[in-house]
Amino acid sequence: MTRISPTHRALGLSCGIVLALSACTPTGGGGGGQAFDWDFRNGDGILNTSDAAAAAIEQRPSPDGRGVISYPDYQVAVAQRGDTVASVAARVGVSTDELARYNALMPSDNLRPGEIIALPRRVASADGSTVPLGATAAPAGVDVGAIATTALDRVGTPTPPATTKPRGNEPVRHQVKRGETAFSIARSYSVSAKALGEWNGLGTDLSVREGQYLIIPVAGSVAPANIASVTVPGQGSPTPTPPSAAKPLPAEKTPLASEKPKQTPASPDLSGTRTAASAAKMVMPVQGSIIRPYAKGRNDGIDISAPAGSSVKAADAGTVAAITKDTDQTTIIVIRHAGNILTVYGGLDGISVKKGDTVARGQSIAKVRAAQPSFLHFEVRRGVDSTDPVAFLQ
Repeated sequence: MTRISPTHRALGLSCGIVLALSACTPTGGGGGGQAFDWDFRNGDGILNTSDAAAAAIEQRPSPDGRGVISYPDYQVAVAQRGDTVASVAARVGVSTDELARYNALMPSDNLRPGEIIALPRRVASADGSTVPLGATAAPAGVDVGAIATTALDRVGTPTPPATTKPRGNEPVRHQVKRGETAFSIARSYSVSAKALGEWNGLGTDLSVREGQYLIIPVAGSVAPANIASVTVPGQGSPTPTPPSAAKPLPAEKTPLASEKPKQTPASPDLSGTRTAASAAKMVMPVQGSIIRPYAKGRNDGIDISAPAGSSVKAADAGTVAAITKDTDQTTIIVIRHAGNILTVYGGLDGISVKKGDTVARGQSIAKVRAAQPSFLHFEVRRGVDSTDPVAFLQ
């Protein structure tokens, strides 16, 4: 069977697209159709952003004393400086675990000032007072049990409908699905990504996570008065003559591919510079794609998509330090390695090791638990401090 290289496949696809597009352009003077619009600026159904640019966006409503904004069909809480999911739950009077699962977060996750947190159910009206935030002291040593208990944010928890329809002037509430970005969501609702980020307290990179709830900014009824008129592309200013049209390019002799380049240095041998650290990379605990990346203080590991029942392997040789369960009774394994390194595995089933066992690098320790979606939560910690696992993996 003849294999087609990615390069040839890409070239064939590109040529097919060019030929298909060129078929839209009359090749002769007697053609009856219009010339193909190469920049897609004319004709029916074109993308026109002038209305969106002129539309005014209302300000997000101010929250009450507890940071709660109430709408007819739902409520959201606005995080304050220094808030975690647990502190917001205590302030508004809901269960910490319930609030964390509803927003695809962990109870200990830090929140940005102004970040929107969806409430799983309605809370009583506030009297204007704010519950003081409590301070939690950092542990003096490495508490493996505590690390294991909070390792996994959520596995297999049913999610409510993704989008809440508005009523009156109530904003649409959208739940982020896999593959969506702030830009794609903003485009689907005809609002700017900047306004979406401001209403929901997103970070400067406008990153969103699967399962997160966003409220869609409400467009104002009056457009700004200082919107400048939009000039139709190709009109209003003369098109400058490109330099290549005024002066021909200089003659250039292109060497043939069969000719050996002159004075080509020999490729260096890097085997002697390989360090112990580069040779000691961990193995992937399960084969799959990363569906949720590491984010310090928000997701202390990575979530790797894998079919239920997939074998989970020890990332490196070590000793099983703890086998416990999180608040959702999902099994978690912690393995201690040399150099005060801990690896944490969450979302497991079919455990094949016990506490105190010595495991080899790549040894099967469990299976991936069935969930929607099914995935492995994997962390690497230096003592109690989490670090990006990707830097440790091959």
